[in-house]
Amino acid sequence: MTHPVVRSALFVPASRAERIPKALAAGADAVIVDLEDAVEHLAKASAREALCDFLGTNPRARLWVRINDASTSWHDDDLKACRGKPGVAGILLPKAESLAQVRHVAQTGLPVIPILETAQGILNAAEVASTPGVARLAFGSLDYGLDMGLAPDTPGAATVLDQARVQVLLHSRSAGLAPALDGVFPGVQDQAGLAQAAGRAQQMGFGGMLCIHPTQVAVIHAAFVPAQHELEWARRVIAAHRDTAAGTFMLEGKMVDAPVIARARLVLAQAGESTGV
Repeated sequence: MTHPVVRSALFVPASRAERIPKALAAGADAVIVDLEDAVEHLAKASAREALCDFLGTNPRARLWVRINDASTSWHDDDLKACRGKPGVAGILLPKAESLAQVRHVAQTGLPVIPILETAQGILNAAEVASTPGVARLAFGSLDYGLDMGLAPDTPGAATVLDQARVQVLLHSRSAGLAPALDGVFPGVQDQAGLAQAAGRAQQMGFGGMLCIHPTQVAVIHAAFVPAQHELEWARRVIAAHRDTAAGTFMLEGKMVDAPVIARARLVLAQAGESTGV
C-alpha cells in the first residue's frame, strides 16, 4: 500500500488564524491547526470559531487539526467542528490511550493520527494502531518525557525516549500504517541540532517529524530525502530489474533479490520518484 509522504507537519495555533496562510506557504507536507496546547483555556471556543471561519473562506485549504484530548470538556465540540469539513484532512488525537478514544474520533469519518505521549498510550500502542480509521501514529516526545518524569536532555532520558520510539515504529509497521512521525525539536534556532535529530529519526524509520516553526521545514526535508549515492544506487537497481525482468540477478558484484528491490523502490518513493514497475 502506498501512503502519502509526510516529512514535516507544521503546527500553527488556531487562535492565530492569520498565520495559517503563512504556514501553508512554508512548504510543509502537512499543516496542523492546533486547538490544544497552543490555545489558552478561555480562548478555546473563539479559536474553534476562527478555524471554522478560515475553512469557510478558504475552500481549497487542506489542514490537519489537533483537537483537545478525550478527557477535556472541549473534545466533543472540537470533533463537531471538524465533522463534514472538506478542508479537514485529518485529526490529531493527543494523549491517545485506548481503542475506544480513537474509535470515537474515527466516527467523524476523517483519518485519525493518534499522538502517543503517555505511558498508557505506549503500553496500548498495539490496540491504538490497529483501530480502524487510524492513518499513522505520531510520538509526543516532550509530553512523554514529562509523563515519565525524565530529566530533559540527558543520556538516561534519551534511552527511555528511544524505547518508546521503537514501540511507535513497531506497531505502526505491524498495523500497516503510514510511516510514523517523530516529536518536535524545541530548539527553533538550533539548526544543527534539528538536522541531527531529523537524520536520526530518518535512520530509525520515521517518515517525518512534527515541527513548530517554518524555519524547521527545510532542515527536516533535507534529512528525509535519501542521499545522492542512495538515489543513484536505487535507480540502478530498478533499471537493472526492469531490463532483466528477473526476480534475482547480479549487479555490481552483489546479489539482488526481492528485499533489495523493495528497498530500492522505498528509497525512490522517499525522493518522490516513481519506479514505474
